[in-house]
Order: sequence, then C-alpha cells, then structure tokens
Amino acid sequence: MVVRVGVADDSFLIREALTRLLGDVDEVELVAVCADGEELAAAMDAQHPDVVLVDIRMPPTMTDEGIRLATRLRTTHPRVGVIVMSAYADPAYALALLQSGSEGRGYILKDRLHSRAQLLATIEAVSDGGSVIDPKVVEALVHGRSPLDVLTPREHDVLVEMARGASNGAIAEVLGLTKRAVEKHINSVFAKLDLPLSDDVSRRVRAVLLFLGEAGGPAR
Repeated sequence: MVVRVGVADDSFLIREALTRLLGDVDEVELVAVCADGEELAAAMDAQHPDVVLVDIRMPPTMTDEGIRLATRLRTTHPRVGVIVMSAYADPAYALALLQSGSEGRGYILKDRLHSRAQLLATIEAVSDGGSVIDPKVVEALVHGRSPLDVLTPREHDVLVEMARGASNGAIAEVLGLTKRAVEKHINSVFAKLDLPLSDDVSRRVRAVLLFLGEAGGPAR
C-alpha cells in the first residue's frame, strides 16, 4: 500500500531534503510540499494525504503552528496521521500534540533522524494508527517514573489499549470488561505510575508516553 504524504516546513532546505528522501520511494507518494501550515491545510481536500509531516514552528507566529495544525486535523481530517518534526525535546509540545489522543501521531527530533529507513518506519507506523515519540522526549517527560512491571497483566492490557488511542468504551469492548471496571483499572494505573492530578497535564497522555518509552515504539 502506498502512503500519500504531505509536507509543511518553512525551511527551503528541509523541504528539499524531504523531497529527495521521499520522492523516489515506492512506498510513498509525495502529494504536497508546502511552506507553512495554512498552505498544507488548504491542500488537504485536493491532495488527500494519509500522513503529513509538519514543522513545529512555522509562520506566522513561529511558535507552535505544527501542534495547532495537528489539533485542527483531528477534527477536520481525523484519519490523517500527523508527524511533528522539531528541534526541541520539550515534553510540553508532545503533551499538547497528544492531548486529543495518541492514535496516528508522531513527534520526532530533526537532529536524531539518521536515515530514510527510520523516517519511512515512522510514516508507516503513524499511517497504521500508531504513535511514535522520540525516546529523548519521553525521557524528559517521565523523569524516571515507576517501571511498568508494577502493573498487573490486566492493567498492562488496559494501558496498551490507551496507547492505541482507544476510549474507555472501546477498551471495555476489546477486553470484555465493563466501563466501570476499565475506569478502576485506569485509576490504578495512574496511582501505580505516580501520576497525580494536574490542571495542565493529562495523566492519560503521561501514562501512554511512559508505555511508549518502555516499549520502544508504537503500540500495535
């Protein structure tokens, strides 16, 4: 299956590099190469990408345009995967990216992208609905949280489904549990992983990021 890919980056050199990396790959069709997020957003309906790679900071404000675009696409094009490319190992950006769910989302660091194969693997994982978060970002976020082996097998199963982006109802259906039982397991996961209540950080997202860091890759 060929993955249709769109790109948005205000750097000419980055756009050229991505065009060279992806332009002659059989598994990928590069359908849009844009200078900013608004240009890519305008091209979505005409080009129908499956995955978009976006710089985290683009005009007009050069702050978090890539994150904002990913949030918008969750509503306007929910089946489109988004890979945010950043020079910053700031966990706050990753948390913002995943606040609406981890399914079909990636956060990679430009200076840690070492090969075309690595980029293609990330595109494939996100296209399949997985999540790819650079381990350096995960490390900065979790700061040595409790290991996953403190969880029971059932709690681990629930966390796996959370990492896949499943809702509580969907988790209940997949695991043959009631929604109330799922809620109890999730609360137990939060407690065992030492994830206290917070006004500005989602415990669900933190738990998923910890799982991805320990598992070494996207949930399948």
